[in-house]
Amino acid sequence: MGERHYFIERNEDGRYAVRTRGSERASAVLPTQAEAIERARQLNPNDRPNVERVRTTDVGGRDKWRKA
Repeated sequence: MGERHYFIERNEDGRYAVRTRGSERASAVLPTQAEAIERARQLNPNDRPNVERVRTTDVGGRDKWRKA
């Protein structure tokens, strides 16, 4: 089985989910984005997770993703 690529998404309750594409359940749900990024890096140290933007910036809005 190959290594998985992870995504960090903000839940409606303000916590951050670490999940793979198409998964029904999160691998982890953590209180901060930084903790979620660290967990994704622990799960696959050879990859950079995609992180959902949680604020609008001059280079991207909330509908954009960035690499951690």
